[in-house]
Amino acid sequence: MRSTASELNWSGTVTYTAERVVRPASIDEAAEVVARSPRVHGLGTRHSFNDSADAPGVLLDLTAIPTDLVVDPDRRTATLGAGTRYGDVAPDLDRAGFALHNMGSLPHISVGGAVATGTHGSGTTLGSLTTAVRSLELLGPDGSLRTVDRSDPAFPGTVLHLGLFGIVTRVTLDLEPAYRMRQDSYGPFPWSTFTDHVAEVHAAGYSVCAYTVFGDEVSEALVKSRVPAGADDVPVPDDLFGAPRLPGSPGDGHHTARDGSVGPWWDRLPHFPIESVPSHGSEVQSEHFVPLRHAAAALDALRGLADRIQPHLHVCELRTMAADDLWLSPTQGEDVLCIAFTWQKHPEAVAALLPDLEARLAPFDGRPHWGKMSSLDGDAIAELYPRVADVRDLIARADPDRTFASAFGERVLRA
Repeated sequence: MRSTASELNWSGTVTYTAERVVRPASIDEAAEVVARSPRVHGLGTRHSFNDSADAPGVLLDLTAIPTDLVVDPDRRTATLGAGTRYGDVAPDLDRAGFALHNMGSLPHISVGGAVATGTHGSGTTLGSLTTAVRSLELLGPDGSLRTVDRSDPAFPGTVLHLGLFGIVTRVTLDLEPAYRMRQDSYGPFPWSTFTDHVAEVHAAGYSVCAYTVFGDEVSEALVKSRVPAGADDVPVPDDLFGAPRLPGSPGDGHHTARDGSVGPWWDRLPHFPIESVPSHGSEVQSEHFVPLRHAAAALDALRGLADRIQPHLHVCELRTMAADDLWLSPTQGEDVLCIAFTWQKHPEAVAALLPDLEARLAPFDGRPHWGKMSSLDGDAIAELYPRVADVRDLIARADPDRTFASAFGERVLRA
């Protein structure tokens, strides 16, 4: 078990304030740390751009605990270590004949971290990665293990947990039969064409994402299409609302193939292969979710800030997610448009801009991503999430001595 002093998140923009970071090699080692630590919090691959993974006391880096993948073909589930990266385990699932319903754009993120923060891929009919969870195994304040599954009435309030219910050690995910996909690129779209048809563009494939810098156009839409079982390919249109299909590019070690070639689901759903350096590698991120019915108006409102946004922006990615019933889900109750900003590594400038950006989204009930930058406080969050008080009650029962409390939880949930 390795122990180090304070460390940084992936982007190098958040310094963890914990007294130390411990990297246990087994669940038993993790349990020992929890049992003797008055304050402890779980840590994954450090892809959060805020302090949601930070806490006083000890941070438990779970990435060294073995994956120990168990596939149950009859139940169509996979159980694995929470610190496992999606891209490391997805090919094994495929070889076993199974697949996940979706993946995030980065396959480098841990399963436990993605589940804890409501991280997602894209698809108007697809739920977040958290919605695939069948059960969680977690360490309680005394270091003992317990399991929470869908049979528990509190499961919708516990599964998206922000690390506040315990240390999640293993996760059981729903599976489906393995499938193949192709990824095609369309663009550019004049701004008004895209906003007039934003829902239809995002319904053009199994998973669709689009890119803009809030100028006169949306530069590209990536359409990821599932190939039916038994077929060699699936037909795709030559244009999308007048935007032509582009030649695209084959997989090049940095991006997954977007040239219409057919490949396994795990090599088409993410934007980046597991062996690549994720995204720009030097960035900060913010993301907000607005009801899909407000998508055009919300995008137009943000475009009014283009002169302030563009000097700090790499790109803004637009995706969609299906509604769910999870109490802290950004898509609770209604399908959403996800507006994800990949900013240049200007954290102070982005932090100064966010209050105005979030004010533009307030009329559209813009909910922030739990793992990304936001200026919203507990009062604003309570207005956006009707079950916050119920979540607080669950946390108080699961952790009465606040072993797993964090400054982030206190600030945004008052828990």
